[in-house]
Amino acid sequence: MPQNRPLLHWFLPTGEDRADTGRPARVARAAEQAGFASLFAPVGPGLVDPWHLASVLAGHTERIGFLVGVRAGSVSPTLLAQQVDAFRRFTGGRLRLNVVTGGEAAELTRDEGRLAHEQRYGRTDEVMAVLRALLDGRSVDFQGQHVQVEGARLTDPAVEHKVPLYLGGVSGAAENLAARRADVHLLWSEPEQSPAVVAARIARLRDRNPDLRFALRLRAVGHDHDEVARSLHAYCRSGVDEFVLSGHPDPDDALRVGEEVVPRLRALLAEEDERDNATAPPPRGTGEGGAALVSEAVTPGVTPASRRSGRCRRGCQ
Repeated sequence: MPQNRPLLHWFLPTGEDRADTGRPARVARAAEQAGFASLFAPVGPGLVDPWHLASVLAGHTERIGFLVGVRAGSVSPTLLAQQVDAFRRFTGGRLRLNVVTGGEAAELTRDEGRLAHEQRYGRTDEVMAVLRALLDGRSVDFQGQHVQVEGARLTDPAVEHKVPLYLGGVSGAAENLAARRADVHLLWSEPEQSPAVVAARIARLRDRNPDLRFALRLRAVGHDHDEVARSLHAYCRSGVDEFVLSGHPDPDDALRVGEEVVPRLRALLAEEDERDNATAPPPRGTGEGGAALVSEAVTPGVTPASRRSGRCRRGCQ
């Protein structure tokens, strides 16, 4: 894929039409054919268990990954680490993990007790700390307020397959935790989350963690293809690195977005690069009409134009 293309995932609807048990596999194959990086399998009341669904769909696909939602505190972090390690081992590393802190009030009461908002994020912090250490192959002794572990360790973990940790939320507690523990901060395209608002948030958090990436959940159907591509482009310019796109629970939507929207987005990004390159000053050491005497260092996966805009950082595909 071109280097100036952000990472794109497809939202997997799991709470609709359960009688059609073959639909998720059809959507998964369509998303893979369309070139999406991963399928986003959410966790929540009324939804199919994302672990079981992703495990089944891994057998129906060959390359596409799975962004699996897990509720912090629903299982012990040691058991969660075992589940993650098994999945990444037997799928060749086709796994990303979305760690969920919040949820519906009734669900929180049933599964998590009556923890206050800040306490829930405190527990997620501890879960992510232990999980990360175990997945990295370390032995863990941890005594926290919510998590206590002594001498925990995975047996021969598949450390060659790194598992990016995603974390959502818009509160200050979510921002603090994302900057400290997450690889990717997941945002939602609410009406108040305009590209300018998102850009300010990203700039603030990147000051604290320059390696933190940002993903945005966005509906990609129901509008003109050009309009959707322009919206994605605006958020790219705001610093968004990844998108979780969604449509109807229909395989054709994934194919349509891959065939109609993505090429338009790619063209907009290419046009922007051309404009940036045309207006960029010559590198130092370049005489008029001459060759560069000192070449500019280029980071893999990052073009000079993308470094100026902050749009495509390391890892864009």
